Amino acid sequence: MMPTSITPSNTNVCKITISVPLDLVKFADQQAVQLNTSRSQIISQALAEIKAREEARLAAEGYQFYALEASEFAAASAKAVAEAITPYLDRYHAEGTDYAS
Repeated sequence: MMPTSITPSNTNVCKITISVPLDLVKFADQQAVQLNTSRSQIISQALAEIKAREEARLAAEGYQFYALEASEFAAASAKAVAEAITPYLDRYHAEGTDYAS
């Protein structure tokens, strides 16, 4: 159920009632005049920028987590991989196989 301060519309836009410090309202109004847009659009853009930064931060955090996890797995499995592949490498080396081709 939606809080009573949110009024859904027929689009992906909702009207909301919020309290904002007067200096921020004045700033939003100045920006709206300079950019020839509405106060609502200025506030929406500001929130969209915050959302984009948060999503980028979370993505970077996730990439770092998985990169660390992959590095740890590679380090933990390196010995087993080396043991498994060494006989094949020894055979190819003895046969004079060119790895680049």
